Amino acid sequence: MAVLKRRADFLAANRGLRVARPGFVLLAFPNKESGIRYGITVTKKIGNAVIRNRMKRRFRELLHDSLPEEGLQNHDHILIGRAGGVERDFTKLREELSAALDRARAGKGDSPLRRRGRNPKGGGRGRGADLRKNA
Repeated sequence: MAVLKRRADFLAANRGLRVARPGFVLLAFPNKESGIRYGITVTKKIGNAVIRNRMKRRFRELLHDSLPEEGLQNHDHILIGRAGGVERDFTKLREELSAALDRARAGKGDSPLRRRGRNPKGGGRGRGADLRKNA
């Protein structure tokens, strides 16, 4: 298994399949026959450096255990840490990763419309909402 290090690989994977779980978000994106590759992202919103590094170590161990058997062949796998991921039990994280990989294998990712809080029905106050209201 190779480790993703280039920013372009992480950005490309963001266009792929996305499966959200309570402790992390899994991104799976096909690569050009490079085998199984993985990357880990934990933002500063999660906590200080000690907490972020702890989470990355846990994710790294989780991926080393699971990806060789359950990973998607010729895909990039990226785990994005979520706030509850540090405190979650390791066996529960392992079960969640297994379920997320099963969903990704079946092609059942989260809807692109639901990503990043977008409303699929188009509601909410968008750009120009004040102008329409007063007209």
